[in-house]
Parts: sequence; C-alpha cells; structure tokens
Amino acid sequence: MPTTLFAGQTTLKVRALFLGERIDLRLLEIADRLGTFPLTVAAGDRGCAVLFRYGVVVLFDLSPVEEAAFLNYLRPLISDPFPSPEREETEIHLAPHENESVDGTMVQLQEPTIPRLQTVADILAKSVVLGYYETSLAEVFERIEPVAASLQRGESGKQQGRELLRYIGGALSTQHRMVGLVQVSEKPEILWEQPDLERLYLRLEDEYELSERHRALERKLQFIARTAETILNLLQHSTTLRVEWYVVALIVIEVLLSVYENFLKP
Repeated sequence: MPTTLFAGQTTLKVRALFLGERIDLRLLEIADRLGTFPLTVAAGDRGCAVLFRYGVVVLFDLSPVEEAAFLNYLRPLISDPFPSPEREETEIHLAPHENESVDGTMVQLQEPTIPRLQTVADILAKSVVLGYYETSLAEVFERIEPVAASLQRGESGKQQGRELLRYIGGALSTQHRMVGLVQVSEKPEILWEQPDLERLYLRLEDEYELSERHRALERKLQFIARTAETILNLLQHSTTLRVEWYVVALIVIEVLLSVYENFLKP
C-alpha cells in the first residue's frame, strides 16, 4: 500500500461534498484501498477519495470528469441524497522543507501521506456538515419568529403551529447526527495511531472554527427546542380553552331547554 501520492506535484485541489444522509461503505467495491478509519481509496488517474459513512466524500486532485464519474459510482450507495450537496473547497500546497501550516483557504503540508490527507479530510468533512446545518437552522429561525409571535398574540395559527412543530422536529434530529454520527467535537481515530499529526489537526480545527461553530449550533438547537415546547403549550392551551367553552355552551343550552320545558312551554 503506498504511503504517499501525487509525486512531483506541488498543489492539490481538495473538495468535500455532503451528498446525503449516509453512504453505505459496506457495499463499496474497494479495489484500491489506501487507508481505513476513515476509508481512503484511489480515485481518478492520480487522485484519491476519503469517505465518511455520515454522507461526506472528500476528493483530492480529481478533474471535473473524474469527479463526476466517481460521484456517479457512489450514487447507488447514498441514502436520501440531497438535491444540491453542500460543498467545501481548499488547496494543499506541498512544501517538503517548510513548516506545516494553515492559512485561509490553503493548507501547507510537507508531504501528502495518507494519514495527513485523512486528517485534512476529517476537518473538511466536519466543516461541510456544519455548513449544511447552519443553513438549515437559519431557515428554521426564519419560520419560527412570525408563527411564534402570532400564537403568542392569540391569533389563529393552529395549523401553522402544527406544521412548524413538524419542521422543528426535523431540525432537532440534527443533534443526533452531529453528536452520534459526525462526532464534530471528537478527535479522529487517526490521531491515536499518528499522535504527531495532532498539531496539524488542531491548527485545522482552529482555522475552520469547528468548536465555536458546533457550540453555536447547539445553542440554536436548544433555543429551537424551547420554542417548540412553548408553541406546543400554546396549542394545548388553545385546545383546552376551546373544550371548556364547548362544555359551557352545552350547559347553557341544557339550562335554556330546562327553562323552556318548565316555564315557557305551553
């Protein structure tokens, strides 16, 4: 198994794509496995791909034609594919005699070893997932504000409230994905085998602000959960109040009928 790739190149283009809910790696026919945890395979004429079961693939130095062919190959293995995948791009600059560093959209590595590429891929994969959910939760916030405000004012919005609760429920499921599947806050397994890469990982994590973005999403999820609880309570209160009025109306009708029977009926 080769330990380095792209001999003679100085710049590698990298693209991370969040393709869908899950990639079934068990069904992947692996002819050229370059590494595991995460799974790394040869792709294109001289590139490679790192795949994550939570739906992300990170492509290293694939041409547009090679990328399209590889994604088409993966399509049957993707559960609930997104119509428009979230993407994150960067470049790797190879400098054997320089210190490894991260600067904006460029990562400088001494050599493109498989563990180094897997470390970069892990960061990009987490970043692209965070980007997807940041956009999704922004849409939830846009829907929450007007409906919650109308319900608090006592305006009719029962159907709106129920639709919003369903929408919020989908948003809250992201917490399970980020914590249970993506494990944004956890270090990758590769660092246990290659502890010398931890400094590179921490630099990348800091550059992409993974911890800060993750905490911000958790705060938004907590706010959404509280909002959902408030809306549910308002809907339940509205239903309870309506039932009470029905009971009062029935009592009034019964009293009127009794009065009619006893005093007004000829």
